[in-house]
Amino acid sequence: MKVTVAGTGYVGLVTGVCLAEIGHEVICIDINEEKIRLLKQGKSPIYEPGLEELLEKNAKRRSLYFTTSPKEAYSEREVIIIAVGTPENRDGSANLSYVEAAAKDIAEHMTDHVIVTIKSTVPVGTNHRVKELLNQYKAPHLQVKVVSNPEFLREGSAIQDTFKGDRIVIGSACQHAGDVIETMYKPLNIPIVRTDIKSSEMIKYASNAFLATKISFINEIANICEKLGANIEDVARGIGLDSRIGDKFLQAGIGYGGSCFPKDTKALVQLAGNVKHDFELLESVIKVNNHQPLLLLQKATDIAGDLYRKKVALLGLSFKPNTDDVRESASLVLAKKLLENGSIVSVYDPIATDNAKKMLGDHVIYCTSIDEAIRGAELTFIGTEWVEIKEYPVANYKKLMKNPRVFDGRNCYSLAEMKRHEIVYVSIGRKAILQQM
Repeated sequence: MKVTVAGTGYVGLVTGVCLAEIGHEVICIDINEEKIRLLKQGKSPIYEPGLEELLEKNAKRRSLYFTTSPKEAYSEREVIIIAVGTPENRDGSANLSYVEAAAKDIAEHMTDHVIVTIKSTVPVGTNHRVKELLNQYKAPHLQVKVVSNPEFLREGSAIQDTFKGDRIVIGSACQHAGDVIETMYKPLNIPIVRTDIKSSEMIKYASNAFLATKISFINEIANICEKLGANIEDVARGIGLDSRIGDKFLQAGIGYGGSCFPKDTKALVQLAGNVKHDFELLESVIKVNNHQPLLLLQKATDIAGDLYRKKVALLGLSFKPNTDDVRESASLVLAKKLLENGSIVSVYDPIATDNAKKMLGDHVIYCTSIDEAIRGAELTFIGTEWVEIKEYPVANYKKLMKNPRVFDGRNCYSLAEMKRHEIVYVSIGRKAILQQM
């Protein structure tokens, strides 16, 4: 099948590469010339495990192409997938300018009847708006159908999520158009959910809002556990074994981040407001998440006092492991607050340093190893649970730090081990270890 994907961000690039891998002829288009230059060289502009290898493989066998030309991308295509960004407006709503621009480009350059599929996360009603634009700008003799096909990819495991996903959602008002998209995905052998377009658009927002709610809920339980002397890990394991609840997204920490949960929860609150519904539950979820990183900082000041001019290490900058994405990262919230307090901050991340530099500038000290970051530090914060950090020898904290005090926002280490090494250790939802130094 001849497929074009508009947008080469996380969703668009992973989708394009994976569709080429299952046998389709795919063109990926982006307005960013530097991105396309890198992609033509077989290099991925984003970090995603396994992506660059598949990209290079399919480009070499000529099933995957990259271009900045709408004429090349949108002519003689059977399916065109819109996977451009929908960033957040100031009021929390989704900015649809990139989606609308892509729709106009498609309409002006399409040469055949085509099915346009919207994979970008968009508010309910967007597919209808896109169809109006397509009909407004296309040649009169050409037919276009619009299908909603939201993505459910997790950064860091997007390839696996594509090939072994839980479901594929297809929302269409036209049976034939939906059938074509279902056929496109058939080699993946993943359950298909067919629905109307508005329900499909809502499924994406509802999914992310529910998962965000689950995270904020377990973080609130963790905060209560600390005050009562319970252990959040035991609590999470006990409730997660209930099949009605499940154990996913029950890891207490300093909050969710990334390009989806923060943006989509706010967009859904805004969407609810547009139909005069006060989404109090989701507003509370957002409030809890915004406050969570600050609780760890408060614990540190309670123990170490004023952090002004103290050397502080921060390990992990990406919003989660196995990605270089620092958007809405709780680690960066910590970094900025530490700088506001006058701390001397050294940071380390295995992958995300370059992206973090765009946010933090030269206000922090960038290190190339954990050892370098914590050497001489009076406090260490852990913001991302990278395997390298979880497997780091904890004895080194006592060996290299000026004062071995670790404030772990991701519960990377066992309480027993930290106690054995006589390290002051404060985590989330677990008893603090406060040895006399």
